[in-house]
Amino acid sequence: MQIVVIGAGYAGTYAANILARKTKADITVVNPRGHFVERVRLHQRVSGTSPAHAPLTSMLRAGITTRIGTVEKIGDGLVTLDDGASLEFDLAVLAVGSTAQPMPGTIPAGTWEGAEQARAALATLHSGAVVTVIGGGPTGIETAAEIAAARPDLRVRLVGTAVAGGFAEGARRRVRAGLDRLKVEVVEDGVTAVADGQVVLRSGTALATDLTLWGIVSGVPDLAARSGLTVDEEGRLVVDEFLRSVDDPRVFAAGDCAAVPGARMSCQASEPQGATAALNVARTIQGRELTPHVVRFVAVCVSLGRADAVAQLTHFDDSPRRAYLAGRTGAVLKEQVTRGTVFGAKAGIPFR
Repeated sequence: MQIVVIGAGYAGTYAANILARKTKADITVVNPRGHFVERVRLHQRVSGTSPAHAPLTSMLRAGITTRIGTVEKIGDGLVTLDDGASLEFDLAVLAVGSTAQPMPGTIPAGTWEGAEQARAALATLHSGAVVTVIGGGPTGIETAAEIAAARPDLRVRLVGTAVAGGFAEGARRRVRAGLDRLKVEVVEDGVTAVADGQVVLRSGTALATDLTLWGIVSGVPDLAARSGLTVDEEGRLVVDEFLRSVDDPRVFAAGDCAAVPGARMSCQASEPQGATAALNVARTIQGRELTPHVVRFVAVCVSLGRADAVAQLTHFDDSPRRAYLAGRTGAVLKEQVTRGTVFGAKAGIPFR
């Protein structure tokens, strides 16, 4: 039995390790790089406060084969790589994650390659230079806060239409207070263009900038669409309740690239999906009944430097509760959660 897992992020690594525990199949993981990327630490990679990666060999269980490369197409029991090679499979897990679609003139902070470029650019800035981060969600907030904490000699600005907009009012005010403490200038407005050292807002105002980072993660690699599989309007693979492609029952999907109703792009959603996909692959092999995936959220955590964070508690449907944790307690919780995602992916212990 040949199983191919495409992508070694949170969902893919988790799925591969569960499959290694639950089956005797030959498992091959295909990934474009030889390391596991801690995407929730990429803001720390940008600022230089964390490496945010680990060798795949340290993350995958013994017996799993790693193939470094990019998949060009999947279908008909075959995975075709960009070098022309191909891998046969009986079952596959698609877990290629998400990407960023940066505005021209900006560097995406939410991808590995973008974070590397941003880190190098940041290192060249002189004292008093202006760094603008676009995006009022967790990626933008954490990137702006981490840079401000690590480089207090710089002027850091965060631009977004609604900073911490998914938080309840109390937690949102606390996020703003944390940004104020770090002297991050917050501008709640949209951006129409970035060019010639300026960020142009929808209001018509032009703000001077020396480095502009794109703090929004959106869109997914087009592998599923390119392979002729049914995708939604965002390009995510359409799956049934078992996380199985509606076109090809041999292909399961997990993480940001899967169109799972009620889920959002996050490791909090990706790892449980990776577990469900892997367990259902194992059940398929064993001829057992598959188990539907259940989406549940518990919190949204954002770091505000190394010593502060806000953890917005949520209902299972991801709607915010009034309660939140902040300050040192929030920072400790965020760090434990971040470490826990890596431990979970590496251990491959199913959620159910």
